[in-house]
Amino acid sequence: MYGQQQRGGYPGNASQSGYGGYPGNQQQQPPRSGGYPGAQPQQYQAQQSYRPQAYSAPPQQNASQGIESWFRAVDTDNSGQIDAAELKKALVNGNWTNFSEEACTIMISMFDRTGSGTISINEFGNLFNYINQWKAIFEGIDRDRSGFIEQHELMSAFQQMGYRFTPTFIQNLLAKYDPQNRRLTLDNFIVSSIQIKRLTQ
Repeated sequence: MYGQQQRGGYPGNASQSGYGGYPGNQQQQPPRSGGYPGAQPQQYQAQQSYRPQAYSAPPQQNASQGIESWFRAVDTDNSGQIDAAELKKALVNGNWTNFSEEACTIMISMFDRTGSGTISINEFGNLFNYINQWKAIFEGIDRDRSGFIEQHELMSAFQQMGYRFTPTFIQNLLAKYDPQNRRLTLDNFIVSSIQIKRLTQ
């Protein structure tokens, strides 16, 4: 089912343009330049490796003003922490559906240093950058700009990542997340990529 993993590193600071958005109070939305503040658009390059930077033990950084403003908007209970439910309400796919609870829970757990199931503003800054990297990768794969990754796009992307999967495996993966249309939204792409990386390590 899983092919041999070839080489393929993690790119540096990836960026994004034009997918998704943030529902709710318009005055609390981040800048419209690309859905996630703090990153500049860049052109996709075919030779670019398709993986974001490793997420284990990310360095703690001071939150920028833009990230701090968005963190406060997402922290609806004013606890100083963001949980998966709050993150889910804030993150939106290209088709304006919210990120799944599974995706938000996985990402929270990756950056939660204390095991509390929540993240602080500095942990959120690292998560924020991580999502931006995946978002840029997603947009590079989505050649037709549909807001979805379809079978032929996903097959090509995994090959760029260094994986060799059969068409049947790709079809089953797509059917798991979208039985009717067989395509991936951004959140499902992130989850499936994380799970595949863990299984093939």
